Amino acid sequence: MCLAIPAKITQLDEGNLATVDIMGVTRSISVDLTPQAGVGDYVLVHAGFAIEVVDEAYANETIELIKQFPELADL
Repeated sequence: MCLAIPAKITQLDEGNLATVDIMGVTRSISVDLTPQAGVGDYVLVHAGFAIEVVDEAYANETIELIKQFPELADL
């Protein structure tokens, strides 16, 4: 099963990369597929790529659902 995880962009980096916060974990991802994404935006991350910009309410709702399944929340 593939799962895209909501993440908040905390920094834009060189080379179309961004630093994101995923449930308290910091990762570097590519924003090649979402060039409109900026610092403070929430994106869905799959396989190291931001695949869609989403609103904060949707991101928080999804994170709460993930937390209900501990085996999914263990990032």
